[in-house]
Amino acid sequence: MHNDLRKNEIVNACMKLYDKYQFKDITMKLISEETSFSRPSIYNYFETKEEIFLALFAKEYDEWSDEVKNIYDENVVLSKDEFARKLAYSMKDRERLLKLLSMNMYDLEENSRMERLIEFKKSYKEAVHSVKMCLEKFFPEMSEENITEFLYSFFPFMFGIYPYTVVTDKQRAAMEKAEVNYKYYSIYDMAYMGIRKLLG
Repeated sequence: MHNDLRKNEIVNACMKLYDKYQFKDITMKLISEETSFSRPSIYNYFETKEEIFLALFAKEYDEWSDEVKNIYDENVVLSKDEFARKLAYSMKDRERLLKLLSMNMYDLEENSRMERLIEFKKSYKEAVHSVKMCLEKFFPEMSEENITEFLYSFFPFMFGIYPYTVVTDKQRAAMEKAEVNYKYYSIYDMAYMGIRKLLG
C-alpha cells in the first residue's frame, strides 16, 4: 500500500509537469522536486522518466476506459450518431491522454522495463475492450470482422487527434505563411467526425 501511494505521488507529479511542459523538458530531477521525497528514492519505483510516463499513460487510459464503460452501463440502445457523440464527448476533456498518444511510443517503450510495459499494455487492452463491449451491445448487426476493423482504425486515429486540434501560435503562423487552407476543429468535433465515419 505504501508503495502504491509513493508511485501515485510520482505519477501525479509527472502529470502536473506535463500539463505545463513538453516531454523533452521534464527530467527526473524536476519530477522529484514535485514529490515529498528525494530523487534517489524515485529509482526504487521507476528507473527512467519514460517508465513514469508509461504509468501516467496507463492511468489516463484507465480513467477513459471507465468513462466508456459508463456509456455501456447507462444506455440500453444507441443509434450510430448517439454513440459517436457520446464516445467523442468522453474524449473531449482527455487532452492529456491525446497528447500522450501523439508522442513517439518507440522511445517510451524502448526505455522502459518489460514489467512496466506489460502494466501499460494491460491498460491499453482494457481501453480497447471497453469500446468493443459498446460496439457489441449497441450494434449487434456488426460482424466480428467489422468490429475488429473499427478498433484497428479508431485507435490509430486517436494518435492524430491532438496534433490536429491543439495548434500552437507558431504552427498557426507557419500554416498561414505556407498558405495552407486548414480548418481548425475541436477535439470533440474531430473525434465525432472520425467515429461517425468509421461506423458507416
